[in-house]
Amino acid sequence: MESGGTGTLEGSRKPQLDLTDAEWLSSSQGVGDVQIAFVEGYIAMRDGRQPEGPVLVFTPAEWRAFVLGARDGEFDLT
Repeated sequence: MESGGTGTLEGSRKPQLDLTDAEWLSSSQGVGDVQIAFVEGYIAMRDGRQPEGPVLVFTPAEWRAFVLGARDGEFDLT
């Protein structure tokens, strides 16, 4: 259920993270331009081609679900 038209789900509020000094990591395989950073117990993810663009923030449980889903092909477009 959305709250207040903000596009955030109730119970999913996350802190505003300071990403100024975040150490952004890229895949060692060089596939894609996705970068992640571990900040204050959360995982931040961004498009490395647009470092000033939006950042997705995951809790550890959300990140685990995302990684397992990606590994299982849950997000494949074909």
